Amino acid sequence: MNKIGIAHIYASQNNTIILITDQTGSETIAKSTGGMVVKNDREESSPYAAMKASDIITEKLREKEITDLIIRVRAPGGSRSRIPGPGAQSAIRTLSRAGFKILRIEEVTPTPHDGTKKKGGKRGRRV
Repeated sequence: MNKIGIAHIYASQNNTIILITDQTGSETIAKSTGGMVVKNDREESSPYAAMKASDIITEKLREKEITDLIIRVRAPGGSRSRIPGPGAQSAIRTLSRAGFKILRIEEVTPTPHDGTKKKGGKRGRRV
């Protein structure tokens, strides 16, 4: 029987966090971030860091004998950016190339229902 895991990928402009849980979402199976694999802070969100973080995740999933994945991609959302960072696509590609069957990819970025005001003041950020 195929074991299913849920891959939560949080990709901002500053970091990429990959978290694998069981189907209920309550038990964490594996976790890795871009900051765990690179030395410089500016490289945490890069596609290379996301790829290396996915490789770490792949090894842990092979130990747990998980074969199928449901992927949930999340950007910062809310009053911040609704576009996932550069590491999201790279992480998904690495997981699929590792031989996992991807059942579906969901976009779970939180959207505001008129919540808080965006930072930057009345006239926005002036450069």
